[in-house]
Amino acid sequence: MTVPEVSLREYGPAVSVPLSTEAGRVLAASGILQSATPDPRRSGHWLLRAGSRVGAVRTPGGPVVRIMPKTPVSRLFFLLGFSLDPARAWRDSGEGTVDTGAYDDVVPALAHAVERQLDGALRQGILQGYREVEESALVVRGRLREAEQIRRHFGRTPPVEIGYDAYTVDTAENRILRAAAERLLRLPGVPGPLRRRLAHQRVRLADVLPLIRGQELPRWQPSRLNSRYQPALRLAEAVLRGSSPEHRPAGGDPLAVDGFLLDMNKLFEDFVTSALREALRERGLTARLQDPHHLDLAGLVRIRPDLVVRTGDGRTPLAVVDAKYKVEKADGLLNADLYQALAYATVLGLPEAHLVYAAGRQPERFHEVRGTAAGPGGRGVRLYQHSLDLSREPVQLLTALREIAGRLTVSALRS
Repeated sequence: MTVPEVSLREYGPAVSVPLSTEAGRVLAASGILQSATPDPRRSGHWLLRAGSRVGAVRTPGGPVVRIMPKTPVSRLFFLLGFSLDPARAWRDSGEGTVDTGAYDDVVPALAHAVERQLDGALRQGILQGYREVEESALVVRGRLREAEQIRRHFGRTPPVEIGYDAYTVDTAENRILRAAAERLLRLPGVPGPLRRRLAHQRVRLADVLPLIRGQELPRWQPSRLNSRYQPALRLAEAVLRGSSPEHRPAGGDPLAVDGFLLDMNKLFEDFVTSALREALRERGLTARLQDPHHLDLAGLVRIRPDLVVRTGDGRTPLAVVDAKYKVEKADGLLNADLYQALAYATVLGLPEAHLVYAAGRQPERFHEVRGTAAGPGGRGVRLYQHSLDLSREPVQLLTALREIAGRLTVSALRS
């Protein structure tokens, strides 16, 4: 027994849903939810609880599962747009906003945003470019591939193995845009009018070869020629990387899941670190994201802070930041996070470490660690906790992050 649709809320309470044993096991093994367990009180029901992933998926033999975010969808897509193109968004916060229409659900909002970006990119015509082609032909065109001619045909002609540069619409950029439109057309929950508009965009790209499912995305390089494509390309790549994830349970075959999921943990981390990096760049400092280090002298225990502030030449570490998509406890203490921040400061030889949370009771608080003396005048290492309220307007969010960047700059100068 299955139900056609299940609605959950990000980190919300568990919901008892009628599911077959097979469908329940698929959801449990997929890793999409925080938990999926049989309901001990109701036979044939499973308790489903969402974690940090939001969006919609269709599981094999199971229901469509929709996970609503705690953060308003318009704000969520601002975070996404900024993370995809921080430099453009930093110059004008309006450009970091992704047009989601009037939709308050992740998948319809995404479909609307991508279709609008596709329409804007293709309105001036489909971008063409040169692509290297290697094929067998009856006539020589371009250059003769001598090694292949000998290997395949023992030097006889025709056919001939040739290579040439073709001026075509079948470019990496257009393949990505077509693949995103096709992926969205397969997603559950895309309204009929949006489907028709997406189908129209796919028709405009009909001369572009489709991507093979599971194939690595083709690479493209930003340039003046494809500048009008770039916002659409970055959003299309986000669709393709967040859709149809494959989850491999221990000892089992991969489970193909059709849908689109955004991990709010990753999205918050990307937004915070991208915005801080841009703000620090304005102050003449550099920032490395996911900077790798080792906790121990033997190099066996790896650590990877979300952001390490360095001097302009990138050589000397000055401050360290870790982003946490969670709310502080009532007493403001999250011991494991504080231990982690202290480890970062110790390894890097810094007098301070900073944690940025998605919400909290105070804009900033700090703890001075007993028994440490990394600060000036023998002061103990200080661990700062900053709160970033995601319900605030985009301009306010960026202002708050600029203030944190200013705090990091002061720390850097003092150290």
